[in-house]
Amino acid sequence: MARPIWFYVQHFAYFMFLNVIVAYASRPHGSHRPHQEPSYLKFVVNATDFPSEDYYDYIIVGGGTAGCPLAATLSSRFRVLVVERGGIAYGNRNLMTKEGFLATLMDVNSFDSPTQAFTSEDGVPNVRGRILGGSSAINAGFYSRADEDFYRKTSVNWDFRMVNESYEWVERAIVFRPELRTWQSAVRDGLLQAGVDPYNGFSFDHVVGTKIGGSTFDTLGRRHSAADLFKYAKPVNVKVVTHANVERILVGSSMPSAVSRQSAMGVVFRDRIGMYHHALLREHGEVILSAGAIGSPQLLLLSGIGPRPYLSSWGIPVAHHLPYVGQYLYDNPRNGISIVPPIPLEHSLIQVVGITESGAYIEAASNVIPFASPARSVFIRTPSAPLYLTVATLMEKTVGPASAGSLRLASTDIKVNPIVRFNYFSNPVDVQRCVNGTRMIGEILRTQSMEDFKFQGWFGNKDFRFVGPALPVDQSNFEEMADFCRRTVSTIWHYHGGCIMGKVVDADFRVIGIDALRVVDGSTFGISPGTNPQATLMMLGRYVGLKMMKDRKDYKMID
Repeated sequence: MARPIWFYVQHFAYFMFLNVIVAYASRPHGSHRPHQEPSYLKFVVNATDFPSEDYYDYIIVGGGTAGCPLAATLSSRFRVLVVERGGIAYGNRNLMTKEGFLATLMDVNSFDSPTQAFTSEDGVPNVRGRILGGSSAINAGFYSRADEDFYRKTSVNWDFRMVNESYEWVERAIVFRPELRTWQSAVRDGLLQAGVDPYNGFSFDHVVGTKIGGSTFDTLGRRHSAADLFKYAKPVNVKVVTHANVERILVGSSMPSAVSRQSAMGVVFRDRIGMYHHALLREHGEVILSAGAIGSPQLLLLSGIGPRPYLSSWGIPVAHHLPYVGQYLYDNPRNGISIVPPIPLEHSLIQVVGITESGAYIEAASNVIPFASPARSVFIRTPSAPLYLTVATLMEKTVGPASAGSLRLASTDIKVNPIVRFNYFSNPVDVQRCVNGTRMIGEILRTQSMEDFKFQGWFGNKDFRFVGPALPVDQSNFEEMADFCRRTVSTIWHYHGGCIMGKVVDADFRVIGIDALRVVDGSTFGISPGTNPQATLMMLGRYVGLKMMKDRKDYKMID
């Protein structure tokens, strides 16, 4: 049965339209020249074609935002295997173009869709990337480096020259300057008119004020993800195996003695037809988890690395007692408003950001979504082709956050999402930051730059047509604004933690108490890096790879 217009527009209201109907995928999106076939296809194999046993210097679990640059870097000197549970994006129009963003988020299944959906116990829908490139292959493409506070709050002894070189390595390959059109330009001007200054122009850096950030969509609207960083890889030294679900890390004693430590020895994964494969480490090798804030703690638990009583309650043999695995899990709240403008707008994902000093980042998007007239309407003739509605969104991301949640197993099957609770706004600091951010949205809506997006009323007045909840009328009332934050909370998909540094991994990303095992991804973060994390995660993969090679510079590994 066709749904009424408000169904579609209301579900847009919390940014990137997770519940837009799949029919959008069939809409023609204009002419885009296809990507040239990526060079990494030469060393990508389906798991069914992988031998039952093989040996590598480094085994990276997860070909995602951090895992791809890490593998590309290590392959310059070592034999590297990347084990990815999803497939590849190349050839999938929705994944490869900006216009396909909505359909990718909605077109989900439990088994092999590029996007895997889950809903936290807070009741907020969310997604995970299940594709080579990880979330960088399904996200909105905004690129901005981490803030200084992120570096201060981690216990890593950062080499900032290497940090900057790692960012630049990423930026040369896959980051572009976006072209602002109607909505993004108006939001930029509105931010400045509302006092989010100075104007910093186009910049990758995290600086207070309003700026245009980078984009991983090029000028033709084609996506470039972390997988494209394999252009730097040494093909003879790297293999990427897809559609491979790692079921556990193999852990054993590093030496037969009373003081021996547990050490990773390899991984066991299963292919699409259920066959098992063993990827094992060569001498001095390591297993590196880059499966993300959901996948990495889940795999540690299923491998017997976690709280002993909890693992025992599941009947999982305990390899190493590590009580904080799955704890300190965070997700940055997102709140905002959406409007139907009186003028047509272009499709735009995040291009402009307002970096405030009050604990919130302001971002925006616009799109065209489909709707149908009510079924069997007496007054409206059902159109033969779908109709489309322009919707524009302003949103704020709460910095941090301070509220922490946790993850626990739902099953011993790695393919089943674990149970996640983020505890949004359980810490009053986050409530205050959200109120500050939503008040700033109110200030922007009152600027001259927003006048063109109002409708003319019958008596000469002009006002917005809101989709879903509008901001409270009395925005000076803290309680009303706090209630708005709690009622309209959604995710911006920047969840992190679960293998937090200092609790699960040390300052070199090594799992505490286990040799030859690291975690290199956002699960180690206790704070979201800047406005959007993908830049920092790709930098991190490159950075840790360089540091690891420096530590082993005198060791010859390739036979």
